[in-house]
Amino acid sequence: MIGRMKEMNQLEAMYSSNRFEFMVMYGRRRIGKTTILQEFSKRHKTIYFSAQEKNDALNLQDFSRIIQEYFDGSFIANFANWEDALNYISRKVQDQRTVLIIDEFPFLAETNPSIKSILQHRIDHDWKERNIFLILCGSSVSFMLNDVMGYKSPLYGRSTGSMEVLPFDYLESAEFFPDYSEEDRIIAYGILGGVPRYLNAFDSKCSLRENIISEILTEGAFLNDEPQTLLRMELREPAVYNSILEAVANGCNRVVEIADRIHEEKSKCSKYMLTLQTLRLLEKHVPCGEPESSKKGIYVITDNFYRFWYRYVFSNKSYYEMLGMDKAADEIMGEISNYMGPVFEDICRQYLIRQAKAGNLPFVPYVIDKWWGNNPVIRAQDDVDLLALDKKKEKGIFVECKFRSRPMAMEEYDDLVTATEAFPSVKEKKLIFISRGGFTESAKRRAEEEGADLVGIKELYV
Repeated sequence: MIGRMKEMNQLEAMYSSNRFEFMVMYGRRRIGKTTILQEFSKRHKTIYFSAQEKNDALNLQDFSRIIQEYFDGSFIANFANWEDALNYISRKVQDQRTVLIIDEFPFLAETNPSIKSILQHRIDHDWKERNIFLILCGSSVSFMLNDVMGYKSPLYGRSTGSMEVLPFDYLESAEFFPDYSEEDRIIAYGILGGVPRYLNAFDSKCSLRENIISEILTEGAFLNDEPQTLLRMELREPAVYNSILEAVANGCNRVVEIADRIHEEKSKCSKYMLTLQTLRLLEKHVPCGEPESSKKGIYVITDNFYRFWYRYVFSNKSYYEMLGMDKAADEIMGEISNYMGPVFEDICRQYLIRQAKAGNLPFVPYVIDKWWGNNPVIRAQDDVDLLALDKKKEKGIFVECKFRSRPMAMEEYDDLVTATEAFPSVKEKKLIFISRGGFTESAKRRAEEEGADLVGIKELYV
């Protein structure tokens, strides 16, 4: 299993406590929750039950079989109800550590909402004094946050730990492609993001172009219609959400722009966008150093594959069918550098965070993000690819990120220097330039003279 050491360590720590523990695990579909639980189950004897989208009686039947086979080695008969099933566990648990995992818990609770109260009663009146490790896992993030951990839930306050399983970062994603160059690993991450199921779809023995054809553009391939498939599973009106995601993927980043693009009321659009934020597919960014309430906020798609898919596959479906998959893939690869700009900035941000944790920066940043706004020195709009500020906003690290094949020239160096002048209150300024294509000799000389750091893509692995 690639990565997930932090998650496994948290599970192991709760397992080793030898007291009642209740973990709530959640994360969007395909993110690898089940893989983590299955790996944990290999290390320890567990009762592993995965609820399914079927009626309550059939789920209870499956649960009855699993717990009886676990404790008695054979299945005798179904329990009449969930109370009896959980009471049976109470009777059977002795001194040994007992792990009960209920995966896809929302499927169970949707057909039988009382299961939350039944579990709460059993925890309060018995399990909290026993050597039990209970794990409830679900893909519906909003359900797990509100209906399991929310203050209106019967289970509120009972959990002793929670875990949101997040996508892999760039370094972890790169491990899926041992045969790729650094450039191709970066592009693969830009196309697929950090979702394990998507990363596994590409074969690093095939070129990026070949993988795009066989795994994304080919009708019936797993990734060909994956975003729409998941939206249909999660949402009632996928057409509106499709339109919003397509608009954002193609450069509409503000609510008013998105509403105009999809011909919906701004208030309705905001409501749908809030749902997409809950699903971890959309997030709001404000210029670095500004409050969350800033009117300059923009929205971006958090998942690289969704961004890629809505920009290329969804927007060009009919066109690609006429063009043919080979030429469509050529067209995509021909402009991939333009698409990769925001992805490369995110990879550089991850690099900066790792450097901060390792103590390799002049200070530990309080905030790290993109900045955009008015530069009074040039009397025009300006931006910084990445800006890191300390808590007092007296120290700053200004980063330029270029995913171009040509070396970064003095012009780009000057642009960043000019952008720093928009921050007169920042007294200590550090410049970092990160470039796919390296740097011109003149840029290297100036960086050495002025103490700026030049970083190539191979160094992003540090």
